[in-house]
Amino acid sequence: MQAGKRRGGASLGAPSNTATVCRKARRPAEGRGWYKASQKYENPWTIPNILSMARMGLAPVLGYLIVEENFNVALGVFVLAGVTDLLDGFIARNWANQKSALGSALDPLADKILISVLYVSLTCANLIPVPLTSMIILRDAALIAAVFYVRYKTLSPPRTLSRYFNPCYATAQLKPTFISKMNTAVQLILVAASLAAPVFNYVDSIYLQTLWCITAFTTVTSAYSYYHYGRKTVQVIKNK
Repeated sequence: MQAGKRRGGASLGAPSNTATVCRKARRPAEGRGWYKASQKYENPWTIPNILSMARMGLAPVLGYLIVEENFNVALGVFVLAGVTDLLDGFIARNWANQKSALGSALDPLADKILISVLYVSLTCANLIPVPLTSMIILRDAALIAAVFYVRYKTLSPPRTLSRYFNPCYATAQLKPTFISKMNTAVQLILVAASLAAPVFNYVDSIYLQTLWCITAFTTVTSAYSYYHYGRKTVQVIKNK
């Protein structure tokens, strides 16, 4: 849930092979600038990656519980999702064979999916305003589109669908900006506060409205930081 908190940033590809020495994929054709890359072929089935996928699976469950206004259970499931996030980061940082190129993309992707579902469902429950949710969804959609574009440009020929969507080929790492990490933290704080609001009866609190404004500001600032720094947030993986 803390974007890019582990492995130094988000990446496009896959983790270290825990059984054998990684095989190197075919070297790419010559290209320009940071588009010239090679890929590592690695085992994607690490514990942190499984935890990230479990967090994705919890997203629709949370959405359903919120729409049905079962806020007590939803708050508990949200805490469980947070635990999976803390665990995958802890394991990846402390066990070298659990670090992953795929995981550093999967972790923030799981966060974005979870956040998007939560914001839409909380908006349906009239706990978060529509303009704020729209802003967050548009920003995340633009970032995901950028990830797919970078994946395409850094994948060496032949660019087939099977190779493009093969999580075992690591091609590039995306390094979240500091403000982006802060934005994710603020978004999650607002989600937690909004989920707890009907449980502890402070739905109309001025503090919630203040959090709306802070979240909107960090979301816009985060989007601008990616636009401003551009290629500095991308590190192409080059095998030796």
